[in-house]
Parts: sequence; C-alpha cells; structure tokens
Amino acid sequence: MRVAFYAPMKPPDHTVPSGDRSIARLFLAALTQAGYTPTVASTLRTWRRDPADLAPVQEAAAHEAERLIAEWRDDPPDLWLTYHVYYKAPDWIGPTVCRALGIPYVIAEASYAPKRAGGPWALGHDAAGAAIAAADLMLSPTRLDMNCIAPLVRDPQRNVFFPPFLDHTPFARAAERRAELRAQIAARYNIESQRPWILTVAMMREDAKRESYKVIAQVLAEIGDADFRYLIVGDGPAADEIKLALAPWQDKIRFVGAGTPEDLPPFYAAADLYLWPAVDEAFGMAFLEAQAAGCPVVAGNERGVPDVVQDGVTALLSPPRNHKALAIMTRQLLGDPQLRATMSRQAATFVAHDRSLAGAARHLRDLLTPLCSAHPA
Repeated sequence: MRVAFYAPMKPPDHTVPSGDRSIARLFLAALTQAGYTPTVASTLRTWRRDPADLAPVQEAAAHEAERLIAEWRDDPPDLWLTYHVYYKAPDWIGPTVCRALGIPYVIAEASYAPKRAGGPWALGHDAAGAAIAAADLMLSPTRLDMNCIAPLVRDPQRNVFFPPFLDHTPFARAAERRAELRAQIAARYNIESQRPWILTVAMMREDAKRESYKVIAQVLAEIGDADFRYLIVGDGPAADEIKLALAPWQDKIRFVGAGTPEDLPPFYAAADLYLWPAVDEAFGMAFLEAQAAGCPVVAGNERGVPDVVQDGVTALLSPPRNHKALAIMTRQLLGDPQLRATMSRQAATFVAHDRSLAGAARHLRDLLTPLCSAHPA
C-alpha cells in the first residue's frame, strides 16, 4: 500500500539536523518496515517564526493541494500521514487532498493550544484544530498530547498513544564497544577515563535549549566539588553565551561541538550518565538515544519526558526546572557505580523491547491496515 507522507514543520530532507527531522525520517523507515511504500508528498514547509508570514504559506499550500489532487485523481495513495502539526506548522494540504480523493487522513504528533485562539497565531491555531478534527486517526507520542487534542477528536478510540521510538541498533552496537570507545574519546578530548562522565547532547539555540543550559550551570554550582568530567555535544547561535555561563567549570567540561547522528552513539555508550533539565521539552529524542546505549538519565519531569523514560528504573526525574533536585540526583548516580550499572542494563532493555523501530513498525501496521481497508480506493 502507498502512503503519502508530509512533515509541515521540517521535511525529512531538510539540511539542518534536529529531533523533528530525525522523527520524520524514523516514521518513513517504520512505514517501510511495516510493508508500506511511503512517498514524501510535499516538501512545502508551513512552519513560520512570525505569525504574519502564515497567510502567504496558506496560499502556497492551497496550490500544492490542487497539484496533488490533479496528479493523483486517477491513482490515489491508500493513505496520507502528516507528521507534527501545531499552530506554527499547520497542515493545509493533507485534509484537502484526503477529502478530494476519499482516502484516510492520519496525523502523528499534534498539539493544540487554546490560548492561541483569537491572538496573532489564530490562523495557524485554527488550521491545526481543523486538521486534528478532520483526522481519521491521531497518533499521540505523549499522554499530555492525547489530553490536549481529546476535545477535537471525533472518536476517542482514534486518539492513540504511539510513543516515540528509534532504531536502537547503532546505540546497542556502540554499547558493546564501550571500553574501546571510551578510551578513544578520552584520548581525543584529553579526559580521564577513570572518572565518571556526564554527557549532554543538545543544540545551543536561543530558546528553551538555552534555558536548560542555564539550569545546568546551576546544577554544576551545586556539584562542582564532585569527581566527574562533562562532555557537551552541541553548537548553535547561543554557544558563546552558554559557554560563558559554564566557564567556572571549564576544567571539568569538554565542548565537543556539533555532531552528526552517526557521531553520537559512541558518546552515549562511553558516558556514565546523561543530564538534561528538559525545559519545555516536548519529550526529547536524546533521552531515548542515551537509554538505547545503556546510559542512565537525569532529567526534569516536564511535558512528555515521563513517556520516554522509566522514572526510578532507567532515569531519575526531578521536579521541573529544580536545579537542586537535579544536583542531588546527579551526585547520587556519580557516587554509586552499582546503581549506574543497574540502570544502564534496564535502560537498554527498555528501549530494545518497548521503543524500537521494529516495534513501531508492527504497531503502525496494526493501526493503519484496518483504516485503509475501511476506506477502499
């Protein structure tokens, strides 16, 4: 069966890496593994930083929908799946095409913020709401998202919890080479391998990422006397500001810079714990990556974070933005090698069993096949 795929926030071939792009690519891989033939229907990016820029993109989306309807009228795909819809990245294409061609419309990950109604983002807010209401199936990555969109979904059974997933195999393979990779990283960055290593992998943007780094500075102020070294993988427009905030602990920190997705598994596998405050984090793919490599997590309990870790089993979650609690938990793991080892095993098992690409593909097949059968072309 053919699936039309669309990612209005960031198409899967976008040049800038991000969690959003990674998840779009993962959905394409899961669809393929599930036995479907996915095709990127459009690369039109509706995401806008300024609400005044939404009206022109709405017009462009209308033209794109007309083009696809004409192209597919005699041979439509079996289903349309849009990844990530919200007020800054509405989907004006999918619902129009699906109505015209009589095919099911599915959204994977959507959010709906009533506070945007009637304000400067009203156009995008209303469009996101209309798309959610039109969907035949909603795949929600977090329970928070499920509750958020519930008033708009016609049938509650069509609002399905579909947790974030990833291809865990590169991380599991890296974990098997932990000692070798740790020695390589220690030599490359002049970092003592006998000390515990903290890891953070996050872009240095002027948004919530910067706020999380500010919390990290507060955590370091609490645990600066502990015995550890800290690897930070990331770069971006706020890098200078963030490095300045972390400068008092520069003897403990190694800034790795930005890395490609292929670069990351060795760092996760070599580290002893992963630290991220998760300020305003939707859920955090890096948490899944860390766990897949057997790296236990210390994080803030915000938004969808509890849906990608197991608190007390694979991760220690603090109250949101509470640097003192994060510091206590980080110090606890730094000082307890046995606890780290136990959580490491549990983390790798959790992702391999419950958050794998293969499992997501099976789940997709179970959900989409009946939907296609109920909407014969």
